[in-house]
Amino acid sequence: MAEDKKTELKIGASRHFTSWLGSHNLSIAISTYQANKLFLIGRKDDGAMSIFERTFQRPMGIAVSPDANTLVLATQYQIFRFDNVLPPGQKADDLYDRLYCPHNSWITGDLDIHDIGIDAEKTPSFVATRFSCIGEVSEGHSFRPLWQPPFISQLVAEDRCHLNGMATKNGKPAFATAASRSDTAEGWRDGRVSGGLLIDVETGAILLDGLSMPHSPRWHDGRLYLLNAGTGEFGWFDAEAGEFRPICFCPGYARGLSFHDGFAAIGISLPRENATFSGLPLEDGLRERDAEPRCGVLIVDIESGTIANWLRIEGIVTELFDVTFLPATACPSAIGFKSDEILHVISIDDGGTQRKADSVGRS
Repeated sequence: MAEDKKTELKIGASRHFTSWLGSHNLSIAISTYQANKLFLIGRKDDGAMSIFERTFQRPMGIAVSPDANTLVLATQYQIFRFDNVLPPGQKADDLYDRLYCPHNSWITGDLDIHDIGIDAEKTPSFVATRFSCIGEVSEGHSFRPLWQPPFISQLVAEDRCHLNGMATKNGKPAFATAASRSDTAEGWRDGRVSGGLLIDVETGAILLDGLSMPHSPRWHDGRLYLLNAGTGEFGWFDAEAGEFRPICFCPGYARGLSFHDGFAAIGISLPRENATFSGLPLEDGLRERDAEPRCGVLIVDIESGTIANWLRIEGIVTELFDVTFLPATACPSAIGFKSDEILHVISIDDGGTQRKADSVGRS
């Protein structure tokens, strides 16, 4: 019976979660490399939650265009670009107002891509964690390096500092997070408790140190936010004081951060039972609050630091990587590669779409 519970998928939410999505005309995209899934969480016409999933190999970073018509997903050795093929007002299966179809793919090899972003031309840039650098796609190669921390002496596949997070401004990499300033193979593991850094990409300056496994820096409304995952804190960088200002505590390992209209969506994960997550200050924070870690998404009021709504994921999914709001989207769907549906969804450049009526419901 216990084993059955581990292989099931159960997704629950706070009482007003779906109505909150509806009032803001939002959906949420979630990646979990641990379960090889991309989830699209939305709201049906009757107010019930829509849970749409597709299977990909080790999905990680997600980037979405401002109009939510393009979604980019990093996987184990490929980056996929999905485009919404439904014109305004059209629904797939009389339900889905977005149908994301894969139209481009870049073969990168295993770079251990974490955060990813897209510019105005929808060209992906990303954190190549295995090579301790930020790069972009290349037409003739696996990738093109754009930037590396000043303390990294070589671009080699050694995951030296565990560079993992990237914040963009105007579509360009602007800030990065790393677990340490190590310049030796996987040396970051020795500094994960308090060796974390926030780095200015343009200048190479260390803006913050002493962090614990920082992740998901995001530039929003003139302020730089990030997750200090090892302590369980969501907060922002006070440039004048040169300090990290916590906003709230997250009951789980925090990765994935997105913003909309005064709210933040934060992904939280259960701790692994290995040396990567154990022994972090997060454990003490949970113990002090008599709290158990959770896997799911928190909707946080940025001003007050209170949890306005939440999504809880149990069973087969225990770890999330990225969480992204999909604006102006009620009920999203996507085309995958596990059935023949990709053969039958054809979009033409005049805006028309031809598709099989039953193709969306398959995984």
